[in-house]
Amino acid sequence: MARIIGAHSILYSTKPEADRAFLRDVIRLTHLDVGGGWLIFGLPPSEVAVHPGEKNDVHEFYLMCDDVESFVSSMEKKKVPCGPVRNLGWGMLTTLTLPGGGKLGVYQPRHGRPKPMSGKAPAKKPAAAKKNAAAAKRRPAGRKKRAR
Repeated sequence: MARIIGAHSILYSTKPEADRAFLRDVIRLTHLDVGGGWLIFGLPPSEVAVHPGEKNDVHEFYLMCDDVESFVSSMEKKKVPCGPVRNLGWGMLTTLTLPGGGKLGVYQPRHGRPKPMSGKAPAKKPAAAKKNAAAAKRRPAGRKKRAR
């Protein structure tokens, strides 16, 4: 049986380059350029990408699986309607109909996938190490710390 292996969320933006740079440089998400500067960002354990859009605050949500044909087959056995599987280049996509009537995209990715973030905070230097590093930066080049 196919298993859900992650989620892919899309943030639409009127300034996609700026938002991608923010996610890459400020938030420091792992990322992968899948071509032409189009970045896919890793999240623990999901991923997010920024697509251009005419307005902000429009979002889509997809589930990702490792075998979409097997997924559709398992949904049919549970009487969950799915649309036809479409090859869109970047992935094999289907939609399933939720009990409330809404559609949810499920796809098998064919694009590169970034490494997920570890979820661990970077190790902090002890206070003494920070103090010594700061002092070393203030010393003129060529001068060494005097022994006491």
